[in-house]
Amino acid sequence: MGGLDIRMREVSCRHGRVPAVSEVTLEIAAGERVALTGTNGSGKTTLVRAVLGLHRQTGGSILVGGDETRSAAEWRRRRRVCAWIPQKPAAGRFPLLGRELPASSGAPRAAAEAAGRLGVADLAARPLHTLSGGQLQRMYLARALGCVAAGAGALLADEPTAAPDFAGQEEAADVLAGLPVTLVVVTHDRALAGRCDRVLEMAAGRLREAR
Repeated sequence: MGGLDIRMREVSCRHGRVPAVSEVTLEIAAGERVALTGTNGSGKTTLVRAVLGLHRQTGGSILVGGDETRSAAEWRRRRRVCAWIPQKPAAGRFPLLGRELPASSGAPRAAAEAAGRLGVADLAARPLHTLSGGQLQRMYLARALGCVAAGAGALLADEPTAAPDFAGQEEAADVLAGLPVTLVVVTHDRALAGRCDRVLEMAAGRLREAR
């Protein structure tokens, strides 16, 4: 089975002085699919962002494929091995076009084909800021699929089917769960969680097995 293992040891994070993640220890096997559930503010997004190096840890260690991120150079390398779908996709400050987001994946042809399957290929010439939330989310999903095609061994996604106008959540869940990578997904979508090997619940920054 493909994918990268992810190992967390007593990981803690803060938002300012407020604890957000408290001493989380978790091992995710290569190719495993894990869903993170829990109420808003429970620490799910912060934990996933810490794995990516987007949120600094105040304690503990995180290894992806045996490597720990300690510098900007290592973070750039991790971006190549971890695909990422954010919860609130940014359209960008500059007038990027729809085609430019999938094209940044490292495998533009595969990403463009994914955009076609997801029904957003006809938005290629539209500026990102003119797209609806669901359309933009599908564009980010297409980029993630391109990253996987380019060699990423893990996909981390934060509510990838949550946009109100995102039709086809079941289809997207099938696509995500069927990828030959390690999947860590923050979700309230039962269809997506149901396709995962494990469902974990976060509460007040701590993690517990839900299923």
